[in-house]
Amino acid sequence: MLRFGAGLATDAFGRFPFPSNFSADAMIKKLFGLSLFALLVTLSGAARAQSDDMSTPDGMMKTVTQQVLGEIKTDKAIQAGNLDGITRLVNEKILPYTDFTRTTRFVMGRNWASATPEQQKQIVEQFKLLLIRTYAGALSQVHDQQVVYQPFRAAPTDTDVVVRSAIMNSGSPLELDYRLYKTPQGWRVYDINVLGAWLIQVYQQQFSDQITQHGIDGLLTFLTQRNQHTGT
Repeated sequence: MLRFGAGLATDAFGRFPFPSNFSADAMIKKLFGLSLFALLVTLSGAARAQSDDMSTPDGMMKTVTQQVLGEIKTDKAIQAGNLDGITRLVNEKILPYTDFTRTTRFVMGRNWASATPEQQKQIVEQFKLLLIRTYAGALSQVHDQQVVYQPFRAAPTDTDVVVRSAIMNSGSPLELDYRLYKTPQGWRVYDINVLGAWLIQVYQQQFSDQITQHGIDGLLTFLTQRNQHTGT
């Protein structure tokens, strides 16, 4: 399986370092605008497997996305990128199998502990809304691209795993991986990797810069303003 970023050094978690002049906004626009699209394309390909095994990470993803794909195919508003329809789809079919609080906590790092419970709640909601709005137009691009899953490798006792896949888009593989952890309620997705860049890592510097310059309330203001801008 061809993997993007081959030959580059990674950290202990398999993440790729970014240069000092790295722009989170540029990465978000150029790269993570593909992520929900890639996620749903992967799910549409996975739906052919007709898996109903929710006990394994890869089985859970295939099962959940059968429902997602069915919703997309029957809802013209979602296909057209309607924000209300997409928000409903994400809330009903995707979020129950993710841990967005964990995602946001990892993005904020040690700054998470400096936020009050109410600030934490607001940041999670605003960050979630930002991603939904950012990716709203991606659903209209979901087609029948070929999806190739790498064999899932994990020990039965593992509680934090990565499910790896690649989407063949005009013959070029688009690497798409998911990091999941095990909870009493089952496996939950908390990070997505597109072309070697993990979503958590992409946003870490942007959040850190906002907090350093403007504090926790400044980060909330930044996220709220971004949502107002993308919603217009």
